[in-house]
Formats: sequence, C-alpha cells, structure tokens
Amino acid sequence: MVVAVGKRVLDSGWIAARSTEVKLTGIQLTTTNPPSVGPKSPWMEAVVPGSVLATLVKNKVVPDPFYGLENEAILDIADSGRDYYTYWFFTTFDCKLSANQFLDLNFRGVNYSAEVYLNGHQKLLPKGMFRRHSLDVTSILNSEGSNLLAVLVHPPDHPGKIPPEGGQGGDHEIGKDVTTQYVEGWDWICPIRDRNTGIWDEVSILVTGPVKIIDPHLVSTFYDNYTRVYLEAAVELENRSSTVAGCTVNIQVTTELEGDVCLVEHLQTQYLAIAAGKCVKYTFPQLFFYKPNLWWPNGMGKQALYNVTITANIEGHGESDTWNQLFGFRKIESSIDKNTGGRLFRVNGKPIFIRGGNWIVSDGLLRLSRKRYETDIKFHADMNFNMIRCWGGGVAERPDFYHYCDIYGILVWQEFWITGDVDGRGVPVSNPNGPLDHDLFLFCARDTVKLLRNHPSLALWVGGNEQVPPPDINNALKKDLQLMPHFQTVIEGGKKLPVSTALCDYLDGTRIYIQGSMWDGFADGQGNFTDGPYEIQYPESFFKDDFYKYGFNPEVGSVGMPVAATIRATMPIEGWQIPLFNKVADGYVEEVPNPIWTYHKYIPYSKPGKVHDQILLYGLPTDLDDFCLKAQLVNYIQYRALLEGYSSHMWSKYTGVLIWKNQNPWTGLRGQFYDHLLDQTAGFYGCRSAAEPLHVQLNLATYFIEVVNTLPNDLSDVAIEASVWDLEGTSPYYKVYEDLSIPSKKTTRIAEMKYPKCKNPKPAYFLLLKLYNKSDYSILSRNFYWLHLPGGDYKSLEPFRKKKIPLKLTTQTFISGTTYEMEVLVQNRSKKPDPSRHLTDQNNFITKIQHKAAGDDYDANSELQPVLTNPQENDRGFFRSLSRIFFSETDGNSTRVCEVNGSDIGVAFFIHFSVHAANAKYQEGEDTRILPVHYSDNYFSLVPGEQMRIKLSFEVPPGVTPRVTLHGWNYPGGHAVHH
Repeated sequence: MVVAVGKRVLDSGWIAARSTEVKLTGIQLTTTNPPSVGPKSPWMEAVVPGSVLATLVKNKVVPDPFYGLENEAILDIADSGRDYYTYWFFTTFDCKLSANQFLDLNFRGVNYSAEVYLNGHQKLLPKGMFRRHSLDVTSILNSEGSNLLAVLVHPPDHPGKIPPEGGQGGDHEIGKDVTTQYVEGWDWICPIRDRNTGIWDEVSILVTGPVKIIDPHLVSTFYDNYTRVYLEAAVELENRSSTVAGCTVNIQVTTELEGDVCLVEHLQTQYLAIAAGKCVKYTFPQLFFYKPNLWWPNGMGKQALYNVTITANIEGHGESDTWNQLFGFRKIESSIDKNTGGRLFRVNGKPIFIRGGNWIVSDGLLRLSRKRYETDIKFHADMNFNMIRCWGGGVAERPDFYHYCDIYGILVWQEFWITGDVDGRGVPVSNPNGPLDHDLFLFCARDTVKLLRNHPSLALWVGGNEQVPPPDINNALKKDLQLMPHFQTVIEGGKKLPVSTALCDYLDGTRIYIQGSMWDGFADGQGNFTDGPYEIQYPESFFKDDFYKYGFNPEVGSVGMPVAATIRATMPIEGWQIPLFNKVADGYVEEVPNPIWTYHKYIPYSKPGKVHDQILLYGLPTDLDDFCLKAQLVNYIQYRALLEGYSSHMWSKYTGVLIWKNQNPWTGLRGQFYDHLLDQTAGFYGCRSAAEPLHVQLNLATYFIEVVNTLPNDLSDVAIEASVWDLEGTSPYYKVYEDLSIPSKKTTRIAEMKYPKCKNPKPAYFLLLKLYNKSDYSILSRNFYWLHLPGGDYKSLEPFRKKKIPLKLTTQTFISGTTYEMEVLVQNRSKKPDPSRHLTDQNNFITKIQHKAAGDDYDANSELQPVLTNPQENDRGFFRSLSRIFFSETDGNSTRVCEVNGSDIGVAFFIHFSVHAANAKYQEGEDTRILPVHYSDNYFSLVPGEQMRIKLSFEVPPGVTPRVTLHGWNYPGGHAVHH
C-alpha cells in the first residue's frame, strides 16, 4: 500500500543468528534464501533494540547473566573471539512509494559496525556506537511486496580481556573504541560478555517527498525578566530530487489546554526555492511570546511544554516532510559560586540547589524501552531529585530518556565517553590519549549533540568522568559547544543583549561544556581525585563541616541492599545466606558475604576502623528476611542523612550533590534506590523525604531543628511540632515552636532539641517533626526519626517487634483497563489522640504554596511533589480518566475496611506496602510481586492516633488479580489489605 509521509519504527518481527552458523551471504538472505525460525534453524527471535546477549537470554541459549553466578557460564568475547558475537539480524517490511517519494532506512544506534543488505544490495554502517545512520534506499525498494532486510553486526574492535583481579574497565582495551566502557566490568557490575554488541537503538523507515528536514535547532531567548521570549528555529532542508523544489516551510507552535484541545500560539510560513541535489540552511524569523508558560525543574514549578512542528510542502506534490518536538521555554545558566567554590545552576534566573544522582544505563543488556524509561524517570521525580548525571562510562542517553526527563522535570548532565579508569588511570595504567580514532569520537559527539540539543531537561555537557578528553578532542568540544552571547552571563531585568541570528553557526550554544566531572566547580575544581566517599557512614557525619571540603560533590556513594524478595528472585538458595559478622581489631566487625553476593558487588554496612556495623545496631540478623529488613532501616537513615547533611549547608558550603548511584543496570547489591526488578529500597523514601522542596529536619551533628526552604518565597505564620515517643507508647517530650518565619532559598536553624539532655532519656526513641500552617493545621513537611543515645544502639527495638499495634485501613480502588490506582487511609488506633495535640494527626498535606510576591515571574502554582493532597483534590491526575470504581464484594460499595488487630499501644513502625499477584498455587520461592509500583510514600511510621493517606499506582498483567499486603516492624507476617 502507498504510505504517508512519516516514520515507522521497525521494532518487531526480527530474527537473529550467529554469523558462523549462517552459510548464506547477505545477498542470498535478502533475495533467494530468506531465513526463518525452525527446529534445525540457527535463527531465533531477536531483541531489537537490544544486544546480542539480550537475544540469547530471551531464547535461553545462555542463562540469565544477572542471576546468581550464571554470568560465569557465558563465554566471554575475549575467549571466544569477535566472530562468536558477530550476528545476523533479519526482518521484512512493506512500503509502496508514490511518485517523488523517497525512503530512508535509519539506525539510531549500532554497536559497533554493520553491513546492511536490503533486497540484495549492500550498504555499510561505519564504526561508532554513538552515531546515527541514515541510508537512502529508494532505488532498491521493492514496492510490490516485502522488502528483505539483513544486518550483520560486528562487535567493538577492541573488546579487551578481563584480568583475574577484575578492575575498573577490565584491561582498558575497550577505551580504544568509541563505545560504552562499563562492559568490561567495574566495581559495581560484572563483565558484559558480548560488550553490548547489537542493534541497540531504534530502527525505522522514513518516507519523505523531494525535500527532507534535517536536525532542526530550537533556541529560546528571554528579556524583561522572562516576560518576553523569542523562539528561533534553524533547519537544514535537503532537496533529493533532480529538479528545483518550490518549498513552503512552516513552523507551528501549539500548547495543550485540556485533554486533546490545543491552542495555536504561532504559525509562520516561508517560501524557498531549493536547487536540485542541494542542502540549504534556513533560520525562521523570530517568534515572539509574551509571558509564556516556563519549563521548571522538578520541585521548582510546572514542566510546561509546547509542541513545535516544522513542515515542508512542495509545489505540485504536497507534504514532503514533517518534524515534531516538545519544547520547553527555559534558560539554564551556570557559574562558579564565589561563596562555596561549587558550580551554581540557575534556571529562569532562579538558583537551584542540585540534589540528584548518577546513572549508568537502564539495562546492561540494552533492553531499552519507553515504558521502562518512564518508570525510571518517574522514580527520580518521586524521590524529589532534580538532576541525573549520565556517567561517561555508560551511554549517551536516548531521546526517549530525555523525553521523560522533560516531562518530569529532571535536569540532565550528559557526559561523553571518557573515564579516568580507562583513559589515564587504573591497573594496568590505561592510555590517556582516549580512543584511537579521535575524528570518530568527535563525529559521534557532534551527532549526539544534534540528536539531543532541543530537550529542555539537558543542562550541561561534560567531557568525561574523572578525566579530561585528550587535548585535541577537548579543544574541539570547547569550540563546538561555545555559548551564544545571550547565554554567557546572567541577564538582569531590563538589560538587553543582541540576539544571535546565526543559529547555524552554533552546534548548541545554549548550555555549558565542562571538560571533566571534577573540574571547574565540581569536586576540587582542579581534577584531583576528590569525589566520594563510597562506603557506609555514621549518619551524623554528613552534617559535619569536615565531611566534604568542596562546593559540589559529583559522586558520593553508600550501600544499596534490596529487599529479600529480590534476593530470592535473582539468586539460587546458596545466595540467600546472610554475611558472617567477624570481629576484628578495636571492636569493629567485618562482614563476610557469600560468594554470590561478592560477585554481585555487595558493599558492607561496616567499615572496620572507621564505621561500626550499622545493621548490628539492631541486633544480630537471624535470616535473610531479618537481614534485609534491618538493611532497609539503615538504607533509609543513611540516604536521608546524606541529603539532609548537604541541605543543611545549602549555599553556605554546598551548591549541590549527586549520589553514586541511583540504580543498577543489573542485579547489583550496592548504590541503588531501586533494584533492577524495579522494587524500591527504603533509601528511595529516605531521599524522597530529605529532598522535598520544603523540609523540616534534625541536624544529627548539632541536634538543632532546621527548615530547608528551596522555594522562592518566604513563609510566615507557620509552626513546628516536635514530639518524642518511647517504645511504651508514651510521649515524654512535646514542644511547639510557633510564629516562625522561614526565609526562601535558605536553611534556617530553629531551636535545639532538648530531649536527649533531659533526665532519664530512653536508649532508643522516636522523634516526629511537623512543619504546618497555623491557620488550618495543614502539613507542609513531616519527618519521622528513630534515634538512640550517643554511643548506644537500637537493640531495644527487637522486643518491640512483638507488640501488636492495631491499625485500621480504609481502601478505595480505581481501575482503568489494567491500571490500578488505590488510596489507603492508614490509622494507628492504639490510642485516642490527645485533644490538646491532635490537630495535626490527620496529616492533611498541602501541595501548593501560594507565592505572595505580586508579579512574581516564578510559577505561581509551584507544586510540592512529595506530599499528599486531601482526598478530594487531584494529584497529578491520580483520580482522573478512570473508567470505573472497584466495588468490594464484601461491602458492596467503593470502600473496603481492613482491621489489623492488636491490644498494645505504640508507634506502628516502618510500615511498607507491596503488591502481589493473588495466586492460590503459590510455590516456595516464587516471586509474586507486581512491579513496578508507584507509592506516594512507603516505609513510614505512625504515632498513636495518627493517620496517613498512601497512594499506589500500578499495572497488572491481563487476567491477574492484585493483592496488596502490609508489612512492618510490628507486622512481620504481613496483612492482606486488598485483593
């Protein structure tokens, strides 16, 4: 059939086979002998996009390399040779062109080179993992039937070997190629046996008319305190026909109002005559916007996005090509802060305190998908992070990744493919001169810039991780990525600078380039090895002035043990053994993990000589469930303290911090807030609490209560309630700090917590802090701590587990197709609220702060994302577009009530939900979890009389009934909340 102008993604129907097992040529495969899957055939269903190893795992040709020690059973490319992982990929497609139509076959990413055969014709894809390939296949298209496409993919030229001691990046040979470097193994991942060989990103066909649109470039410039904005758009137009093309090129800017209703903000048309076979660059006249909706990072405001469409129409032909991009009006500026020496970022003129983390790649087998990307990025927004650093040993992230960063407001630090370990340091000492082919590196870098530069979330380019690119590459990148005049300095209100009209002279021009991750305002700024540390810390250490000397820490890391269900799902029974705790000198304990944990890069919860074991503070673990639960307690404390410690010094000492690292591209056991199966650790919710835009906290070094206000306005008429609770359910300390004024963009010290210094303090106790509006007792921030006396421990919490604290859970469930959205009201019914102190017990959180400054150009509807709304309010569409209400079979209405019985009084401690597939035929060790689940909060605690609304959102496979279960310190067996 004749196809319309546009792109079609070829993401299904692929098969693959090892090249040495295919005796036919590419010409034969795409003419007389097309392959098929069969009993004696070497061909199998392929994963595209993905790696060769992803295809082999899917077909169970090799075991899952992320399970147990199975990776050791897979042949490494260093031992097999490159031919072993050289693979054919084959598919077919139909496409019938009309007169004057052209067809491009596009590969957005191949590792590392490939031979392409289409209908018996050969074309070559040159080397380089991070470059796009566009092949004009118009003349070899079969318009009357199927087109046969075969792609022979070759691995990197220098896959390297893995030394016996492992190491950072193996033997570093991989650094000779322009490819991802982590694949030889690191201290957080095992080697990837095929070195990520494969068609790892989108394959598509693109139908156009005579004129093709190439790499448009969008730039917004601001004046008059962001009330006047100009949008400039430059585009390349290629006439592929043999005659002059009379081309009408249009640009349209629309914004979505409600649902599918859009408002056309601008429509501009220009006529061009493009000579045959020529490519011209055209810059549209500036489009003017008055008071546009601005794009803000997460926690600063809304992520307003406009839809920009550029269309080329040809006389006598009609539409020739079209291009579409969501675009956000925002300006990111960056400079070295004089007070701290750290790099300071401003967005739309407002300073932003950076709290985020490091990112490798979504999946180590490159099974990348929009669905997983959305989960990944939403998780980061849920943690209240505002930046992700794409580490230089990983990948240049894909447009789908950036799309969701645009949607959820996550700034991105994108590095190029240089690391200190592979490009200058390490054992053996690696080559400091980078890849062998510098021109190829620069080609890939420039192509990556063109691919990503229109995304508002992209904040800066960085030359490499803990290393600077070789001088010629670094100087070229500095020149290519120089800023336009408008972006070089902060522009104050009323001051005008000339707007550059030569967009085509700039590769980007709108965001800075920093030569390396420890230079120019990061770490010590001089490139010395001054990021880290990377192990367990005492929680109070993060608050101390001597913890980290420099203004912006690009990497600080710690533990990351997942929940027990993940260990059981990713390891055989031998991997369920918990570490041995061996006493060493000076009373310290060394953890000795089992070999499978060691292989999965487990990082211990002790640092002999520096930090006593933090799990043993709760007593000696008895089994895997006990160990993992206590690890979650430590995870929560560790990461909340890390972020609170940095926030405590906001602007006075620090401008930002990035945690090493947010996630693992495999089933690793360190440095993560959610595991590879997409279940969150408690550290996720420790970060979520600590990084909320407005936050009340306890400085664990000074025991002063502090309020961190990253919002643009001062707060007044607010109060803080501080209550201490003991294990008997009584409250020996209660204090309200009233009539507070909280200045904007500052951390304010309120008062010292006196409880630990009073008579007869309990060895372990709970502290609940609430910041609230005095006018209506609405909660602005809530923070719950469990604490012990100096030099003490939490061992008294162990007998507390046997207390049965009664709960009442009221559940509403909404279903739309396979999507479930639930709200659970959890009430601690162990004691009636004290009438003099109950006004905040309902925890009615607010989501919006009304900014009082008239004419404030900041988003007046800035949302506090971490906290919950009242049930009747909308929360990011939580109750919108739902097709029906689930009615309980038991009570016949939309509400289900569940009672957890108990007669004891006290704190319902460390409550957490999980969602499972209800399965009557459950077998021991079976993982019944439904993942991922988005929770408004988890791993939370309720004092007597207190209640909390928790929201859950998840999708279930067809035909599966979900069962929501509650667990907690006092609820070890779990209780069914809904099924």
